[in-house]
Amino acid sequence: MANEQMKQAIFKTDEHTKQTTFKTVCSYVSYVIKNIRSSVPYVSKTSVRLSRMSQKPFCSSVTYVLKPLCLVCFLFILPSLLGGTRLHAQSIHEFTPAEQQSISVATPGLFDRSDAFSIDFTDVPKDEYSFPLPVGKAELVNNNSELEISTTKGDAVKAMFAGVVRLSKHNAPFGNVIVIRHDNGLETVYAYNAQNLVHVGDKVKAGQTIAIVGGEGLKTFCNFSIMVNGRRINPAIILEVNGHKLHQQTITFRRNGHRIEVKTHRVRDNMTDFKADPFANGNTLKWNLADTKPTQWSYPLPGARVISPYGNNRGDHTHSGVDLKTHANDNVLAAFDGEVIQSGYNGGYGNCIKIQHGNGLVTLYGHQSKNFVKVGQKVKAGQVIGLVGRTGHATTEHVHFEIFFCGRRYNPNILFNHDAHKLQNATLTIQKNGSVTSRKN
Repeated sequence: MANEQMKQAIFKTDEHTKQTTFKTVCSYVSYVIKNIRSSVPYVSKTSVRLSRMSQKPFCSSVTYVLKPLCLVCFLFILPSLLGGTRLHAQSIHEFTPAEQQSISVATPGLFDRSDAFSIDFTDVPKDEYSFPLPVGKAELVNNNSELEISTTKGDAVKAMFAGVVRLSKHNAPFGNVIVIRHDNGLETVYAYNAQNLVHVGDKVKAGQTIAIVGGEGLKTFCNFSIMVNGRRINPAIILEVNGHKLHQQTITFRRNGHRIEVKTHRVRDNMTDFKADPFANGNTLKWNLADTKPTQWSYPLPGARVISPYGNNRGDHTHSGVDLKTHANDNVLAAFDGEVIQSGYNGGYGNCIKIQHGNGLVTLYGHQSKNFVKVGQKVKAGQVIGLVGRTGHATTEHVHFEIFFCGRRYNPNILFNHDAHKLQNATLTIQKNGSVTSRKN
């Protein structure tokens, strides 16, 4: 008997909960419909019907209200599902009229928690970054605050990072302009477009086509800039103007009154950027050899001993490299990651290999009995590139090893401790003119 009374109580409670919930739903839908009844007469009648239904028993009301409720769902819910990215983006990223009209505006909330924020650009996946015009030729203009990227008519302008379109309109004197606000705190500007292909509120991915390149007069180009809190910064701080790649670094942006201070923290050397200009941001480059990871370097001939040092008098000339001796046909290894720029027979060097690395460094390996790599091939540090031999002007099997910085030859001892077969514990200061000095750490 007690159990039966408890079941009846639970049943009544469930009915009450359903009735209360249903009343709430009906009241909410009725409220929405009333707000648009002047535009849609039928929906006005539906609103009245729903208001009455909230007073009826739950079971009988469901059938009566199902049809108009489905209509409401069709009118309001389905369009937002089919409306795609733009509707969803607008609900998340609401931009004020000023943000939708002006190119340079402060980013709301960017410095609410702190006067500084940092962005890590090391190891950014390829699908999360794109140069605005991958085939264009770029140069800094307007006091290094903008990039002018020249290309051919009809080329596609790409979004640099993922983000949301904040502005897309004709904005004199910059023609058709797009501004994208990115999740990392940056904003990018693409100006002088022939045609904008995105609208305010659109969510875009890195590399997505957002416009057709335009220009001015007979010149076809995209005017590109990067902003932090409405202030333009030198694009070369973030990317290589000629190489089009991101610099491997972390950047801190600090607000100082109306100014934005930028500080870079290079956490990796340039040894992976084989063809990049290592002096894009200045005439001096410091390379701390101790920071080079074990996987990023290799002694060119493991187990070798020096049989002729650099600068050794050879009668009519001095020795241009260092000779390393082991056994015939031992493996010769690439000293660093790089790209092969020479591989073949080269006079007194015999079978010779040259590899271009980053930081302006080139290494040379001579007298191999056989070369395993070809020009244009990318190699990794420690990869076997040939076999020890005595081709060319050689009296015994060995490897002749040379190094060059910016075209100037240097003693390989500034890089390697030949006794320990390790990198020197030193920091190299490399000048754009090719001058290199070494300081022990």
